[in-house]
Amino acid sequence: MWHAGAMTQTTLAPLSARTPPLSRKRKAAVIVQLLIGDGGKLELSQLPEEMQMLLARELGAIRLIDRDTVHLVAAEFARDLISVGLSSPGGVNGAIDALSDHLSPNLAVKLRAELANAEGTEPWPVLLAMPDDCFINIMTDQSVEVGAVALSKLPVSRAAAVLERLPGDLARRITYAVSQTEKIAPEAVQRIGVALVKDHCQSVAVAFDKAPDARVGAILNSSPVQTRDSLLDGLGEDDPVFADSVRKSIFTFKDIPLRLTPTDVPACIRGIPPEVLATAVAGALAGDAELVATAEFILENISQRMAGQIREEAAEQGPIKAKVAEEAMRDLSSAVRALADDGTITLITDDEDDVDSP
Repeated sequence: MWHAGAMTQTTLAPLSARTPPLSRKRKAAVIVQLLIGDGGKLELSQLPEEMQMLLARELGAIRLIDRDTVHLVAAEFARDLISVGLSSPGGVNGAIDALSDHLSPNLAVKLRAELANAEGTEPWPVLLAMPDDCFINIMTDQSVEVGAVALSKLPVSRAAAVLERLPGDLARRITYAVSQTEKIAPEAVQRIGVALVKDHCQSVAVAFDKAPDARVGAILNSSPVQTRDSLLDGLGEDDPVFADSVRKSIFTFKDIPLRLTPTDVPACIRGIPPEVLATAVAGALAGDAELVATAEFILENISQRMAGQIREEAAEQGPIKAKVAEEAMRDLSSAVRALADDGTITLITDDEDDVDSP
């Protein structure tokens, strides 16, 4: 790919008087804008992030370039390129939006954080570009008066979606506080926006895409029962709140009848090897009441023919070692969890249930 250093002032004819002379960096930005505007796919994410940052800034600095100048710049890259006009996105924010499909995710986060903290930047467009989760954090972290201002700046459909995700009492208090915003001065709204940008738009790239409780829960899902119970007991002593969150993120064999929709059972066992499924059912039928209930739940929600085959195979296995049965049950629950994680199925959730069974 061509870069800023590949283009020099000396190789071009004099530029049109309508456009001031362009620097080498600006010329490179012109070419990138031309290619993207023409539908070209550029792997800009493969460039060093410093170069991506420089490119975004140069694009943001461009306003209008006359047709003759564009032709002169483009002629160095493609002799058969026809003369065209060019209008840039305008501003760093516009450049980020234009390049969003081409920049690496980490750099896009850094650029938006830089923009959000720039002197004189209008705060509310930056805030409105943030996802709904950002506004949920604003509503829960800030006073109800600030929450009312932020809610009022949202489009109606987004405001309704945000309110729906808030606890009922908080949603009612913020909704009432909107009635107190009738005479608020524009300057006050501006100051609130600036403060919110500083508090909530300091976006940074993170190493893990899941929260700590979800990561620990996933690990304990694959741990033996005794290990899991022991670690959860220890976590409960060190940090009861975190331990509770971990318990809620765990999904085990005994959770299947509580959180799996009956019609999803066939899809969940489809990819399980028959011998593993038979071992899990056999071990469950020989276990405690909860394990028996889970096995029966599975058998009741598949075809009678398949259920009969599984019962026969389970009976033929005879007594099964606890460790072997546990591994088979864990394989089955892990398969269910994987389908839920990729969106194939939706698990039933109940915040009042604590999950800590094998």
